[in-house]
Amino acid sequence: QVQLVESGGGLVQPGGSLRLSCAASGSGFGIKVMAWYRQAPGKQRELVATISSSGSTNYADSVKGRFTISRDNAKKTVYLQMSSLKPEDTAVYYCNRAGILKDPWGQGTQVTVSS
Repeated sequence: QVQLVESGGGLVQPGGSLRLSCAASGSGFGIKVMAWYRQAPGKQRELVATISSSGSTNYADSVKGRFTISRDNAKKTVYLQMSSLKPEDTAVYYCNRAGILKDPWGQGTQVTVSS
């Protein structure tokens, strides 16, 4: 059974930075295309960034140039470096597989951007 545990969220001022981590358990992490998602209050969960097993990345237009997704397959961990944060980045951030097949969702980590 795969478990995903997100961490690293918090309260940050506009323009600030945060680094999120997602630790995965179970097998097969290295071959999965992983992704970060976020869900703001009253909104649907949206895809933020994806990273393939070889490290190819894609980003939502809203975060391109500000966020960087990376992974460490040996540690079974995926990261999201967030910079130049804006109030509209406020959301609960989750990691999971990209695509239709999903592992059980973790609890997410809250990111709040406010002065």
